[in-house]
Amino acid sequence: MLFKTVHGRISDVKKQLNSQEVKGLPNIKSASKRVKVSEKKALQNSMRKSALKTAIKKCRAAIAANDESASAVLSSTFKSIDKAAAKNVLHKNTAARRKSKLAKALNAASK
Repeated sequence: MLFKTVHGRISDVKKQLNSQEVKGLPNIKSASKRVKVSEKKALQNSMRKSALKTAIKKCRAAIAANDESASAVLSSTFKSIDKAAAKNVLHKNTAARRKSKLAKALNAASK
């Protein structure tokens, strides 16, 4: 892609175009606010997902170790799964499926 300028500075024009392409931020004020809000919400969702995964791992570890406090850990995990479903981090059917699998695993381990 060649650009002809008045002074023949093709590299300067390319630099300007690349900086605009890399920047990619919206010009409209409300759109820039939406970008900030969506980044913030994405960060919150990733934090919630991470906390949920940690809770599920702890619950599975308690069930596998046949720990006596596994039922208490299971109830706290159910609470975190329900919160994630309420905040639309998880779909409600996915939340129900995960809760069902954990309860089934606890019941199988207790027998």
